[in-house]
Amino acid sequence: MNHPFPQAPNNGWWRGGVIYQIYPRSFQDSNGDGIGDLPGITQRLDHIAALGADGIWISPFFKSPMKDFGYDVSDYCDVDPMFGTLDDFKALVARAHTLGLKVMIDQVLSHCADEHPWFVESRASRDNPKADWFVWADPKDDGNPPNNWLSIFGGSAWQWDTRRCQYYLHNFLTSQPDLNFHNGEVQDALLATVKFWLDLGVDGYRLDTANFYFHDAQLRNNPGRGAPDPNNPDPAVNPFNPYGWQRHVHDKSQPENLVFLQRLRALLDQYPDTTMVGEIGDDDGLARVAEYTASGPNGERRLHMAYCFDLLGEAHDAPFLHGFLSRFGEIVGDGWPCWALSNHDVVRSATRWGGPTPDPRLLRLAATFQASLRGTVCLYQGEELGLPEAQLAFEDLQDPYGITMWPQFKGRDGCRTPMPWSGDAAHAGFSSGPKTWLPVPPEHRALAVDRQQGLAESLLSHFTQLLHWRRAQPALRNGRMALLPVHPQVLAFERDDGTQRLLCAFNFSDAPAELTLPAGWAQAAPLAGGVATGARVTDAAVLFDAWGCVFLEKA
Repeated sequence: MNHPFPQAPNNGWWRGGVIYQIYPRSFQDSNGDGIGDLPGITQRLDHIAALGADGIWISPFFKSPMKDFGYDVSDYCDVDPMFGTLDDFKALVARAHTLGLKVMIDQVLSHCADEHPWFVESRASRDNPKADWFVWADPKDDGNPPNNWLSIFGGSAWQWDTRRCQYYLHNFLTSQPDLNFHNGEVQDALLATVKFWLDLGVDGYRLDTANFYFHDAQLRNNPGRGAPDPNNPDPAVNPFNPYGWQRHVHDKSQPENLVFLQRLRALLDQYPDTTMVGEIGDDDGLARVAEYTASGPNGERRLHMAYCFDLLGEAHDAPFLHGFLSRFGEIVGDGWPCWALSNHDVVRSATRWGGPTPDPRLLRLAATFQASLRGTVCLYQGEELGLPEAQLAFEDLQDPYGITMWPQFKGRDGCRTPMPWSGDAAHAGFSSGPKTWLPVPPEHRALAVDRQQGLAESLLSHFTQLLHWRRAQPALRNGRMALLPVHPQVLAFERDDGTQRLLCAFNFSDAPAELTLPAGWAQAAPLAGGVATGARVTDAAVLFDAWGCVFLEKA
């Protein structure tokens, strides 16, 4: 394929790398207002570098009315004063690069805030220059919205506007109108904002709702599906949300989306060593990941990597993981995944997988398993500490999703509470102010960074040893992956890059287990490094304690 612009070199740092997600409101407050900020992030970058991460992803810090905490952008090219200034961001990038960390930022392209000047102009009349920059539609003859599309946050995806006497589309809050990607001027304007941050030195993007950019231009109704699967890990699909009762074939994941992603990729390819990871929320997430990471018919490039929600649910036994990874290999093939066990939208993995009092051995096993998969590792802040989901009172909630659906669904605040740095300090060292935007749970203090540093048995020490050890294992960073047959307790697979061949096995149960070694692995030696625990190797089998794991290396 002939590219319209010269392609910059890409060293592929992201392939097999480790990305640490920062939720800026909750990472570190530097000025005592109870809200985290960019200088606070800069202050704590040494922690991330010491942990062994290769880069950071910062959730939105752009100018915003904060009705959805930064995922409603009112200026794509400026920092919200709550988080600091552009100079603060430049200082953060400079410090991160000095520490060897790449910087990725969260780009919210599908929608913006209703306070954005683009929308203010668009809603003013039906004939202004930006009248078609958002998705406007006339009502039906009876005054109802033009179709049956639903908002992820509940209710219709259409909001009546008295200025134009039309409905506008919002897949999220009514204050988050969807941009009209069928308009080429909208695409150009958004690409210009992406370029703005690339020119400031960012190394890549996490693309929020990457399959939501385009809608069906004919505004056809979505078909119904009946009650949704209660085990679906997508936070938008829960038994208390009508959104999951539809098959979302017309309101997202349209074929035109791929063409825009190719334009976006062509822009990033002009900058050296950059990358994009897309968030995929779809009825068939694996198919979308395959489609969005594949090349186009003429070799056009799309996303470098993508993730869906399959590992962000409660299921985690060996047969489930084997089935999911098998389907992933069959459907996605060579597409590059980004694996996360937690993020800012779901219950923390310590609680989802471990319950109210998670076994520390399970948390070590989960970390080791995640670091062993073919793909890129994404760690959410506090995961290295084993933080459980915070249980908050209704009066402490900030998330509009949780406030609307309380008490059956409590929203996302429980995974967004402040990072505990010091167990004895006010607000656990997060802030010196009188009050924080969300409270610090008392149970998080015992897991604070200073309580775990230097303790050989702490989860923080395990993560640090694991990530540094992983860097020296080429098979884990870049090797192929082949699953062993399904086992009722043990998930096992081989990793092989041509220079190193490993067998990785994990007992995902709270009972002892035995795995017969496959042909050719008898008498293989355990791999040095000490990250595998609770397993003994005989000539023909591996004997596991509860939550034990092992790495064998073939000479």
